[in-house]
Amino acid sequence: MEELHVKQALDNLSDKWQVEQSIYDLHLGKRNDVSDSQVIVNGVVFHIPYLSRDKRYVLWRCLWPDCHNCCEKQGRLPLTKDDISLISKKMGYASDSEFIEKETRVSSWNETSTMNNVITTISMISLKRKENEGEDQDGKPLSCRFLDECGSCEIHPDKPGVCWLYPFSSWMESSNGKPVVHASFQLTGDCPGFYTDKTSEPMMEILDEYSKRIFAYNMSIQRTIREKYGFINIVQ
Repeated sequence: MEELHVKQALDNLSDKWQVEQSIYDLHLGKRNDVSDSQVIVNGVVFHIPYLSRDKRYVLWRCLWPDCHNCCEKQGRLPLTKDDISLISKKMGYASDSEFIEKETRVSSWNETSTMNNVITTISMISLKRKENEGEDQDGKPLSCRFLDECGSCEIHPDKPGVCWLYPFSSWMESSNGKPVVHASFQLTGDCPGFYTDKTSEPMMEILDEYSKRIFAYNMSIQRTIREKYGFINIVQ
């Protein structure tokens, strides 16, 4: 079912954007030559797919404002403790508790990284993508209510930290007793920004920018868990 959803998303992309065949096949798991090229930037380990037959790296760049699929097909918006404080003020609430009661719901889901067998079970307070969002819509793509007609976010720059991470997912692992932050691409079929290149160099500036966001987000996640605003369990 998930593969069918990704294929439909890719086919929809192809109506407007040129999607490289290798990118199309990668999303659908049809490449058997994918290796994990690790690039460490500011302490964050990025897992960049390398297609050995083509001798090319899979890279990404954002195509906004021509594209805002990430906002139009948002699965859920989990909030850190920092997000709750920022967004509640942005929306004019006098207290975080009132904001949580009226604007959020609890989401639970599993994530598996694209480059290894790390399975993460997550439960967090999530911002409603539409005012009457129900439990049956959790994880299902919806257009975010904060996306305006020009393709901009009405609560930017105080949007959820997870929005700043797209198209990466991230997690923490322990290495010699020290936490290490990792990140890999989300290959959902919804983003037209993926392409291939003979070197990862064209993406280094983007990785530098995202490494700071990803590291800060993971630290915020840890504070959120400690203060019992969410739960995360990682299994390898």
